[in-house]
Amino acid sequence: MAQTAEHDGERSAESPDEARRLLRERRIAAVRRAERVLARPGFLGTLRERLALLDGVGDVYDLDETADIYGSGVVEALEKKVAGLLGKEAAAFFPTGTMAQQVALRCWAGRTGNITVALQGLAHPELHERKAFSEVSGLRPVRVTSEPRLPTADEVRDFAEPFGSLTLELPLREAGFVLPSFEELTDVVQAARERDAVVHFDGARLWESTVHFDRPLEDVAGLADSVYVSFYKSLDGYGGAALAGPRTLVDEAKAWRHRYGGQVFQQFPTALSALAGLQRELPRLPQYVRHARVVAAALREGFAAAGVPWARVHPGQPHTHEFQVWLPYDPDALSEAAVRQAEETGTLLFADSWARGGPDLAVTEVSVRADGLTWTADDVKEAVTDFTNRLPGAAD
Repeated sequence: MAQTAEHDGERSAESPDEARRLLRERRIAAVRRAERVLARPGFLGTLRERLALLDGVGDVYDLDETADIYGSGVVEALEKKVAGLLGKEAAAFFPTGTMAQQVALRCWAGRTGNITVALQGLAHPELHERKAFSEVSGLRPVRVTSEPRLPTADEVRDFAEPFGSLTLELPLREAGFVLPSFEELTDVVQAARERDAVVHFDGARLWESTVHFDRPLEDVAGLADSVYVSFYKSLDGYGGAALAGPRTLVDEAKAWRHRYGGQVFQQFPTALSALAGLQRELPRLPQYVRHARVVAAALREGFAAAGVPWARVHPGQPHTHEFQVWLPYDPDALSEAAVRQAEETGTLLFADSWARGGPDLAVTEVSVRADGLTWTADDVKEAVTDFTNRLPGAAD
């Protein structure tokens, strides 16, 4: 007890920022060491573990071929593969999605003669890219809506000023990885076209949208004039992105890619990891999405049975294999409970950090991947009970 008290005293003397830093380090260590997790992000692995991602890639590309030089070889093979999957004429590999989307919308602005980009107020370029559209690319973003959903057809049709392009993030992460119905999406695209605007999909996580839309990937991507996809968010690659669309757009995008500094000399490790992800993870994403719905329902039932005064799983039926959980507690207390559960039991129910969503309200993101497929609904409920017993005010 004396040792615990001394440890608590040391912890109380830490600054809030230092305490959070230490808690983050414990959380990452817990993700790596836990015996049971719903998802174990590959990017948190060791260098040796990340390099192992390339084991067996000889099955997806001939490793006796010459390495790529400025986008040749394996990079071209990846571009052709992505274009085929998305049903587009061509695709260009980019080191980042931030660059890919700026280039795409800059090219479209040149074609439409309008630098205004209509988007959702919670979209990634608005929140996480330091105003790159306007500061770097001379574009003018305007918000169609900032509600936690995609814009409606009426909002697009009735927007007060003209725009050259409409970009839609599918799914919209900040709102809970939400998607419209396929019919709603079709109507929104049509509304933009009625205004002579082009439509670009921010499809960083588009790969896992097919279950919700009940359509093949090329049908979803086919609604847009251009599509950006990521190779690491769902496919567990090292990084990288692709822009797919008409060949004339892609050819111009490659010229701008060079100007933006994206013409990297050799990118074969990243390209190979992307091809591996397309072969290994892409076919499994529908299974992850379906099981995420089982996990979400069990979480909801588990918190209700535990007597948590208010808890929300959003969306109630996840649109992808990722969703949000909201609980009426301080985020630091929830993070501490999650980490202690992993450290003491080997089970990590909530691997991501918790953020403040309002007074005495916190939110986290839950992802269900290969490791989560072994969890039954009862396993989830049991883990919820153990987790809630570690929260402030829980009975000893």
